[in-house]
Amino acid sequence: MSIIKFETIESKLIKYKEQFVIVDSDLAQLYGVETREINQAVGNNPDKFPDEYIIELTKEEKTELIKNFDRFNNLKHSTVTPKVFTEKGLYMLATIIKSKIATETTLNIIETFAKVKELSRNINAIMKTEEETRQKELANKSNKILEEIIEIEPDILADDEDGEIVETTTKFEFNLGFAKVSRSIKKIKK
Repeated sequence: MSIIKFETIESKLIKYKEQFVIVDSDLAQLYGVETREINQAVGNNPDKFPDEYIIELTKEEKTELIKNFDRFNNLKHSTVTPKVFTEKGLYMLATIIKSKIATETTLNIIETFAKVKELSRNINAIMKTEEETRQKELANKSNKILEEIIEIEPDILADDEDGEIVETTTKFEFNLGFAKVSRSIKKIKK
């Protein structure tokens, strides 16, 4: 199973009252369905979505959402207030929406959430420990997690003038609390 690119999930996550959530319309886009299908599934199963699973935004919160995120401009004149799904709500939604793409997307989102949490725990542990060996071990684990959730593909450019191929690679390195991105270029003879 391939994990959805971190950038894709990150662009859909919104911080709401100290937790990350996904707005129903963004979730519908990820699932390849209409927003009304998501909301209909929730409406048909209200007992499966307690307050900490799904939250209906107030009119003021809707206005704030539209003001802060251009992608929600289409909600400006809508009479419907959007709902946001917490991580628990995503788990529950996966038990209701049975399409293949919805199931795969939910699993990918959950995997990404888990990786981000693990990365966060590792970073916090690095900051709390003074033992250099343990810090390096945690930094290496963090590097592996980053490689899994952030897909950085090499650029391959053909150089027709001298018959060489130029390949650029980008590497993300997390080392003892510092992050760096390096880009290397190598020429390969044809």
